[in-house]
Amino acid sequence: MSGGPRVLIADDQVLVRTGFKLILGAAGIEVVGEAGDGRQAVALAAELAPEVVLMDIRMPGLDGLDATRRILAADPACRVLILTTFDLDRYVYAALGAGASGFLLKDVTPEHLVAAVRLVNTGDALLAPSITRRLVERYATEPVPAEPATRVHRDLAPLTPRELEVLGLLARGLSNAELAERLVLSEATVKTHVARIFSKLDLRDRAQAVVLAYETGLVAPGG
Repeated sequence: MSGGPRVLIADDQVLVRTGFKLILGAAGIEVVGEAGDGRQAVALAAELAPEVVLMDIRMPGLDGLDATRRILAADPACRVLILTTFDLDRYVYAALGAGASGFLLKDVTPEHLVAAVRLVNTGDALLAPSITRRLVERYATEPVPAEPATRVHRDLAPLTPRELEVLGLLARGLSNAELAERLVLSEATVKTHVARIFSKLDLRDRAQAVVLAYETGLVAPGG
């Protein structure tokens, strides 16, 4: 019953942490630690080196946004999933810019929670594309309290026309399989295109690709 990444859960609500730990544990995914605030999350991430962190944005002291930045600055290979609700959090877009790899709703089903944690650890897909797309489209055109570094427009010139096409579709939430079908390519070829895009633009995963596509105007909110 193995199998999955080592997880750290950061949330100030004990019931949320306990529930997620029970669900993940039942699926054979090890929860290596629990944090009740951002500072504790940063400290435990440094000590325990989790592969995935489930991070609430709103926590006392150091919030989840700053905690995400600090954790990823120390360990860029870690993946952070933001825990959120729909009535939310104007910091969603800033969280993507800080390096978060996706979002999970706190009322997520057990099956989706397990699948999401396993999926984000591969770096292969952006979580819950429909949710992420709606959130990005809602906040992409609004000023947000983000550090200037998260708002830098990078040049897309290194990309070929085909890679630009792939990036635009990827930013709309299409999976590799959907990209292959849309572009009439093999999935292996799509993976190669995606890997080259990430390499040329120094992107770590699809979440960063979505941010870049919106910031450079390649994809327009609502478009």
